[in-house]
Amino acid sequence: MTQREVTNHVAVYIDFDNIVISRYDELHGDRAFHNDRAGGVNPTPELAAKLEVAKVDLGAIIDYAVSFGTVAISRAYADWSAPANRVYHRETVQSSIDLVQMFPLSGSKNGADIRLAIDVIDDLSRYDYIDHVLIVAGDSDYVSLAQRCKRLGRTVIGVGAARSVGRYWQSSCDVFRFYDALPGVSAVKPSSKRGAAKRPAASSPPTRSPVAELLRRAIALQAEKSTDGWVNASTLKNQILRLDATFDEKAEGHRSFTAFLAAHSDVVETRTINRLVSVRLK
Repeated sequence: MTQREVTNHVAVYIDFDNIVISRYDELHGDRAFHNDRAGGVNPTPELAAKLEVAKVDLGAIIDYAVSFGTVAISRAYADWSAPANRVYHRETVQSSIDLVQMFPLSGSKNGADIRLAIDVIDDLSRYDYIDHVLIVAGDSDYVSLAQRCKRLGRTVIGVGAARSVGRYWQSSCDVFRFYDALPGVSAVKPSSKRGAAKRPAASSPPTRSPVAELLRRAIALQAEKSTDGWVNASTLKNQILRLDATFDEKAEGHRSFTAFLAAHSDVVETRTINRLVSVRLK
């Protein structure tokens, strides 16, 4: 388990204004982003709280993409001068996402869907090693793009906010996940009335070391593809390496990856069948 497997390559394209607005409307009501003027300057404390509750977890999106292979391209399309988007500066840097500036062309439309589609087809024509295309968006403007990607032999993965996703967009993807169902996305209760949504009260999760949290993230992502939650240990290690290329079980004081797993029995359990080690999240 010291060598990395031959892996797929994933291209990630995020219609960022779309997912931010859709997530806000999902939690705070239809057209809430527009009615609250949430994209404006100097939000009130109440509006700032609502924006924070609806904040999109870019790390969870990239982690989900990594579960399919190495992320070779990651771009987010938005008007990055808008206050609601500027607050994502740290997250975009941490996730190594290229930012594509889209100034509004008319009203609230910025043409991101057209630019995104052009970039996808251009990238697929130039980089034949890209075999998975992950598109984060909610509307059906991308149905034709998904169909074209399939004709080019690529697997299409869609992610969108629940209340804004068109059923034709969902069915056009090979794999589709609602944003709030992604591993790592915190559960948030939608507002029952106008005002800030509140996170449900819950006891604080146990504090884990960074490497234990890395293990938990990796197994949660791979378990999605398993029918019973068990994941091959070598597959799990390659997932960990895609999440953090610096991981080395020996540097953590363990002679093997199996020993590393045994040392984290509070996070995972293991089983061995015909010398094949499998792992499951506790």
